[in-house]
Amino acid sequence: MASALPFVIVGHVDHGKSTLIGRLLYDTKSLSKDKMAEVEAMSADLGRDTELAFVLDSLEEERSQNITIETTQVFFKSGGRQYVIIDAPGHVEFIKNMITGASQAEAAVVIVAAEEGIEEQTRRHSYVLGLLDIRQIAVVINKMDKAGYGEARFRELAAGMEEFLASIGRKADAVIPISAREGDNVARPSDRMPWYAGPTLLEQLARFRTAERDRGAGLRFPVQDVYKVGEKRVLAGRVERGTVHVGQDLVFMPGRGRAKVKSIEIFLQDAPQKAEEGRSVGLTLDKPLFVERGHVAFAAGEEHAPAGEVRARIFWMSREPFRPGEPLMLRCATQSAAVKAVRIDRRIHSATLEVLQENARSLGENEVGEVVITTQSPVVVEPLGAGGELGRFVLTRRDDVVAGGIVWWATKDSNLGPAD
Repeated sequence: MASALPFVIVGHVDHGKSTLIGRLLYDTKSLSKDKMAEVEAMSADLGRDTELAFVLDSLEEERSQNITIETTQVFFKSGGRQYVIIDAPGHVEFIKNMITGASQAEAAVVIVAAEEGIEEQTRRHSYVLGLLDIRQIAVVINKMDKAGYGEARFRELAAGMEEFLASIGRKADAVIPISAREGDNVARPSDRMPWYAGPTLLEQLARFRTAERDRGAGLRFPVQDVYKVGEKRVLAGRVERGTVHVGQDLVFMPGRGRAKVKSIEIFLQDAPQKAEEGRSVGLTLDKPLFVERGHVAFAAGEEHAPAGEVRARIFWMSREPFRPGEPLMLRCATQSAAVKAVRIDRRIHSATLEVLQENARSLGENEVGEVVITTQSPVVVEPLGAGGELGRFVLTRRDDVVAGGIVWWATKDSNLGPAD
């Protein structure tokens, strides 16, 4: 059976994301009779036909406003494969949640309503997918029933989305005309659009790959926490890249402590000899070593020095502007470090990609900045694509997430000596 595929659905607030998710669950028979009865009752109370969007909208406020506020994960199965839908909010006020939801996705569905067309939030959310390095993308032109199932309107919007995605270095794997409300081209082909011969949305999702587990890739194991279990000291975390095995020689950065893996622990399971990328495990070491949350384990000989300065592209989300010199916290994987931005090289409009200003003095809400950040203490980061989660980060101000970003390059801190 193929591995589970986590994917995110993004788009403008009223273009039909929740209805599409409800349709996928309904057509794959993933809804219980009780859930369908609840949805039908809620719809009747509001004087509507059966509203599939209510499958996701569990809050009373959402039901009355017909918008989705919180990022929600929903599971379904089709054709022997598991899927994890990450429903990301569309309102500009909730874009922070959208970035958090999208960060774990391996594919994306961008939804565009046929009547309203490509709007600013459509472009902005598509840009964030590029920021998060999501490369598998399907575009769906929804509400084709309201556009008379017309081919011309579909072709116009398909061309517009393909042009925008190309401008941010992305390409749609498929552009599909659908009606989520009526079920056209979602899980079954539609006879109302004979001019379309491509895949349904469900067929395209089945074609998307889950992340390839590169067994030879360098190990990256961010330590999430350290526990004392009896006489054992267990380092808990997730293998973000590569493979860890018993007897392996590890170096923990930034401290450069060195030890061998004594055992791999999994709760209520026999201890395995190795753990591959994506597994959450505990490690015990062959000798006492100071390791704490935020340290990252590398295979010995593959470690690199942590960074003291990072060049990054950030998406600013706070209504309070961002200015160089402002103290912030950078959070990457399990690490936290106090940072300051030295400069803003470019200020960019996130929807049009227009460069608004070189050497800018500030960033406004929903603007993109190419910035240089200095860290108060060393952090282990890598350019996006080289180290998985070590290439993504968020910035916080007073515990509020104010930006999401990706690492372009990082200068090494040369003040650390050789591994112990």
